[in-house]
Amino acid sequence: MDKNTKPLIEVCLESAESVVIAEQAGAHRVELCSDLFEGGLTPTPGAFRIARRSTERIVINVMIRPRGGDFCYSQAEFDIMKEDIHVFREEGADAVVFGILTPDAVIDYDRTAQLIAMARPMGVTFHRAFDMSRDIHASLQTLITLGVDRVLTSGGEATVPEGKEVLADLVREAGEKIIVMPGCGLTERNFARMHKAINACEYHVFLPQETESRMTWRPGHIYMGGTLRQPEFSLSRTDSHQLKSVLGA
Repeated sequence: MDKNTKPLIEVCLESAESVVIAEQAGAHRVELCSDLFEGGLTPTPGAFRIARRSTERIVINVMIRPRGGDFCYSQAEFDIMKEDIHVFREEGADAVVFGILTPDAVIDYDRTAQLIAMARPMGVTFHRAFDMSRDIHASLQTLITLGVDRVLTSGGEATVPEGKEVLADLVREAGEKIIVMPGCGLTERNFARMHKAINACEYHVFLPQETESRMTWRPGHIYMGGTLRQPEFSLSRTDSHQLKSVLGA
């Protein structure tokens, strides 16, 4: 990538409101999910419809992930993924985002090929299941062979800053055959430094801002989640100030 060319920024988010915020802040693309506490699951068709209806130009990619946990799916879960891809293709999504591994942690070639065929003409991103695979360089070649458009990755590490050297290698290895899109752990403070080290053409960012619930009466003894609780009266939305900072980096 030309050092003087600004990279494309994709924002990870989980609400129609955040899609609107991202567009207004100047984001190029969003990845719409539900339940980012689980790392991102499939959003509802209703969330997608309202996001699309409420925006003018932004590209909306949709997560296809039927549950949290690993990326080795049962037949029923795989059937759900196929059905969800069909639904979002009909709804007008720009691309779908998914990842499937075999029990021995290599990319499930046959199932991935089936989902790609179902998804077209939408774009296809293979998500960070890539980072959980046994050999990410071999996995990159598999995705190139499959014709995947881009891969979201932290370089086989927990975060982009930890995987930046590997990510730079993957970007060079991929060339123009597939887009390597670094994501996870990118912040307003480290983005410019990471881009200088990696020199990717696209990046994936999660830039939340907590906002207060409108609830004025708040029972403190009732929780809707499990033992590991998120605040019931704090809502997460994309932070437009952080996003504008990253876009201007």
